[in-house]
Amino acid sequence: MDAIDRKILALLQEEGRLTITELAARVGLSVSPCHRRLRELERAGTIRGYRAVVDAAALGLTFQALVFVTMRQEDRETLLGFEEAVARVPEVVQAQRLFGDPDYLLRVVTADLTAYQELEDDVLAALPGVQRLNSTLVMKHVVSDRPLPT
Repeated sequence: MDAIDRKILALLQEEGRLTITELAARVGLSVSPCHRRLRELERAGTIRGYRAVVDAAALGLTFQALVFVTMRQEDRETLLGFEEAVARVPEVVQAQRLFGDPDYLLRVVTADLTAYQELEDDVLAALPGVQRLNSTLVMKHVVSDRPLPT
């Protein structure tokens, strides 16, 4: 990956709807070489896809919690069962396995505190292998959807 590839990535992270003509002009290439580079970045998996960034509040999802999950046991079967189950919960918009304690960090969005309480009681606490949930409520987003450094 060279400087031009990195510039392509930086531009697309900021403006994913650039046309190939606009992108080529901004990186200083003609359309064909720029298109080849773009397709190679996609083929290699460096660019994993394109999406719209949607305002959660516009969907009525104004409540967010960070949920720390401690597992009862950490054998492979339990962890895989938990990961498969948590991946099916639409309100969990991010899930990360951590070193140390706790075992997982989830970012959860709901409409309000009542909806979150129901989700935690009825769904999250019932996920395979969960021993304990510890929630922290998000007060404000300071940095959000920042492009990766290139």
